[in-house]
Amino acid sequence: MLLNGKTIIISGASSGIGAAAARLFAAEGARLILGARRAALLEEITNEILAGGGEADFVVGDVEDSGFAAELVQRAEDRFGGLDGAFNNAGVTGEMCPIPEMPESNWHKVIAVNLSSGFYAAKHQIPAMRKRGGGSIVFTSSFVGHTIGLPGMGAYAAAKAGLIGMTQVLAAEHGSEKIRVNALLPGGTMTPMAGEDAGFHEVVRGFHALKRMADPSEIAQAALFLLSDQASFVTGTALIADGGNSISKL
Repeated sequence: MLLNGKTIIISGASSGIGAAAARLFAAEGARLILGARRAALLEEITNEILAGGGEADFVVGDVEDSGFAAELVQRAEDRFGGLDGAFNNAGVTGEMCPIPEMPESNWHKVIAVNLSSGFYAAKHQIPAMRKRGGGSIVFTSSFVGHTIGLPGMGAYAAAKAGLIGMTQVLAAEHGSEKIRVNALLPGGTMTPMAGEDAGFHEVVRGFHALKRMADPSEIAQAALFLLSDQASFVTGTALIADGGNSISKL
C-alpha cells in the first residue's frame, strides 16, 4: 500500500476529487484528516472509511480561514501523532466574466479560496512535516492560467497560476528538509463544480485529446503518486493530468 501508515490531510474532501482521494488514500493505508465546509458529507465519507477498516477523522471549516488550516494540522498530530502529507484540494471557479466587469468581491473570494488557502496550508503543514523529518504537499492547480487562458476566468487563472509559483518556491526552500511540494493540474473532471449541463459537458469533452472528461478517481490516482514514495525525486513540478487538453486544439 503506497501510503501505509502515513497521515494525510485532504481539504475539499466532501465531494469530487477530494472525496475520491479520501477513498483511494484510505485503501492505500493512509490515516486521514478530512476537511471541508459540509459536515454531513464529511461525516458520511469518514464513516464509510471507518466501516471499511480505515482510519479517518474530519474537521469542518473554511479554507479561507488560517485557523482552519492550523486545526487540521493539530488534529493530525493529536489523533495520529504527526503529519506526513497533504492534498490541498479545495477550490472555486467563481463568477465568470471579463476582468473589467468583474466585481471586486468575486476577485477577492476566488483568490482567497484558491490561493491564500494554499499559503495558510503551507504555513501550518510545513512545520509539522519538519518535525516528522520530511513529507509531501500537493496543491490542486489547473491548466487554466498555465497552458491556456479561458475568457471569463481571470481570477481563477491568476489564483491557480499563483499556486504553481508558490509550489516552486516552497520546493526550493524545503527540499533540503526532505519536504516535497508539487502542483497537480487536472483537466475537465466530472465533479459537482462541472455542473449538470450536458451540452456544456459535450463542449468540454471536445477540448481534450481523449475526447472525454476525467472521473475524479483518475485525478486522485495522480495525487496518490505525488504523495507516495514513488515520486521520491519529484518536487517543484506542475504535473498535468488533463487528458491532452493542453495539447489539443481541435
